Amino acid sequence: MDIRTVGVEEEFLLVDPNTGTPRAAADAILRLPPHGGDGGLLQREFQRQQLETGTRPCTSMTELADQIRQGRHLAAAAAWRHDVTIAALGTCPLPVRPIVTPTERYLRMAELYSLTAAEHLTFGCHVHVAIGSPDEGVAVLDRIRPWLPTLLALSANSPFWQGVDSGYASYRRQAVGRWPSSGPTELFGSAAGYRAAIDAMLRTGAILDEAMVYFDARLSHHYPTVEIRVADVCLLVDHAVLIATLVRALVETAARAWRAGEPPLQVRVGQLQLATWRAARYGLRQDLVHPLAGCPVPAETAVRALLDHTAPVLAESGDLFAAEGLLLDVLKRGNGADQLREFHQRTGDLSQVVVQAVARTLEE
Repeated sequence: MDIRTVGVEEEFLLVDPNTGTPRAAADAILRLPPHGGDGGLLQREFQRQQLETGTRPCTSMTELADQIRQGRHLAAAAAWRHDVTIAALGTCPLPVRPIVTPTERYLRMAELYSLTAAEHLTFGCHVHVAIGSPDEGVAVLDRIRPWLPTLLALSANSPFWQGVDSGYASYRRQAVGRWPSSGPTELFGSAAGYRAAIDAMLRTGAILDEAMVYFDARLSHHYPTVEIRVADVCLLVDHAVLIATLVRALVETAARAWRAGEPPLQVRVGQLQLATWRAARYGLRQDLVHPLAGCPVPAETAVRALLDHTAPVLAESGDLFAAEGLLLDVLKRGNGADQLREFHQRTGDLSQVVVQAVARTLEE
């Protein structure tokens, strides 16, 4: 089979390496000349406590893992020049006052969205998978919708918010849900249907531009890819690779179904919202909504259904054995939220949770 390329963007929290305190250092870091040959792989984000990395398009998951690892260490090396480092956390565990990056667009967003923008500080993992055409991309978007909540449960890595345990495995999902264009989507049917939906959103004036289409999965407006945005940034490199592996297999499986004339599942957006909420609330610790049956099942059952759905493609690409092993690791070790809560139970100190997260981020 032709192997689709895949790339990953990761957003990180900038923190003091000793205390875990968030630091608004992105502007200072990115004023430096390219460090270590970053080639523009480090980017600013909405708040100054954020730094983003991006891999190049990869065909093998070994290559992707190396790229993710290199991106994390490149970001950490650049941050160290300003006495800060990075932490792969979906939200900031400690109390923080986000400071908006002073670009014209971000300042307009801060004014328009008021408290939603002022309080927003979240960190995601965005996976880009190559597509052959916009019609193929939209066919993929229509067919992967029921599987995205399971990806969120696997990646959930944001249990703490402003100094307290939120009760959620992914509180990032709750925070992102405050933006007017976020979440699961309807069936679009075609590239023309997708375009019409985006144009209708823009005409409302409730979003500034197409970059503010914060769907859980969308067509990229920069690259010939679908961009799956539902996942929290993963604490561990291996778990980020797992999410990317499953996403690529989902995309290929959906594209094949489209070419074979198989229609997408007719799942209402409200049902997808409920499944997404359950994944954000419980992660892997309680029942998830089964992607096909639409009823609560043990989390492992939902995860196994995702693996079974993508197994033929994973086997063809040579990724099935590795994906099975990484899934077993997540089910045994827990996702990022489980590990962060374990750190907190041991220490009772959210500062130490951040410090431990830095070590896991950089595999120290």
